[in-house]
Amino acid sequence: MRDTNQTIIKFDHDKNFKKSDFVLSKSNKHIYNFLNRWPKWERNFINIIGQNFSGKTHLTNIFIKKNKGLRINSHFLNEEDLKKIEIYENIIIEDLTSNINENLLFSLMNLIEQDNKYIIITSLNPIVDIDFKLIDLKSRAKSFLLLNIEQPDDELIFGIILKNLSDRQILLDKKLINYIVKRIERSYSKIHNFIYKIDQLSLKKKRSIDFKIIKEALGE
Repeated sequence: MRDTNQTIIKFDHDKNFKKSDFVLSKSNKHIYNFLNRWPKWERNFINIIGQNFSGKTHLTNIFIKKNKGLRINSHFLNEEDLKKIEIYENIIIEDLTSNINENLLFSLMNLIEQDNKYIIITSLNPIVDIDFKLIDLKSRAKSFLLLNIEQPDDELIFGIILKNLSDRQILLDKKLINYIVKRIERSYSKIHNFIYKIDQLSLKKKRSIDFKIIKEALGE
């Protein structure tokens, strides 16, 4: 276990998006298996839906490492991207919202369909529920296969907590993790915030994580 007698330093832990670090459970396994079946998909237009911190980026990173492709943040989509996609078979558009150049997105989709390429769009809400102004884009959104990352089950919550604490070089007894799993809210963002909070409390109090710190982080 790490030494907690240290100065508190705020930093971003390295995000590890390797296949071996992805935590599988009933909540996300159906999407993981679907992506592994590429290119034998029912449709070329895929929309992965999930909360913040639910693993959308991790899933697409595993996919793109295996099958290669171009990743574009939806907020930075531009004319140059329409040229770049020519050499890629798989296109990933991340974090889609209504705050996007709709004409560019529609043009990109047309190019993908025309050349029989594949597109994965990640978003918090289903693409069919996004309030696009462009009628043709609304219509095209209906052609997407929707894959929803479900609320985290106990197995996934346990795995997420274990992995994230390990990334921070924190060892925690399984009975303490089980205690957390039974009490924490079933929300990916809440789990993420909880892990950050117990880490900071442990550093601030200069002691290992125990029931008292866990209860404080849970707000009990």
